[in-house]
Amino acid sequence: MSSVGRYLKKHTEALVKDVGIEPACELTGKSKATLGRYYSDYPEHADRFMPIDAVAALEEASSYPHVTAALAELKGISLSFDERRRNSKSEGGVNSDVIALSQRFGMLMAEYHQSIEDGIITANEAKRLLKETLAIQQVLIDMKLHLEDEQT
Repeated sequence: MSSVGRYLKKHTEALVKDVGIEPACELTGKSKATLGRYYSDYPEHADRFMPIDAVAALEEASSYPHVTAALAELKGISLSFDERRRNSKSEGGVNSDVIALSQRFGMLMAEYHQSIEDGIITANEAKRLLKETLAIQQVLIDMKLHLEDEQT
């Protein structure tokens, strides 16, 4: 088995164990034996991997997106984990998103103004700016999801 395969199987096992084997069976509709094969390193199961819809169902219930993070790492991508559950339906739609975006941008500009007053952005100030920037990014993701929902 390739090192990528072993890596994915290790993270698949972590995902199943995070959720718990019984709940994982219920969420995916798979048996314990089938789930075990998805992370087994025995040669006869080397080409068996968990279907993506099962991964999505388990990651929704897990404390961390184990397989998604592993795939991102393999591609050299870093993820920012937000316990807010980004892809959950939020109320309000695009109009609320525009208001939230305006508010967040205002907070970012206020933070920037305060940080740059002395001509130096300290490490703590940079962290606060980054936090506001990430909040804006989250609002934009929510807006994108709302716009995609309106297209269908």
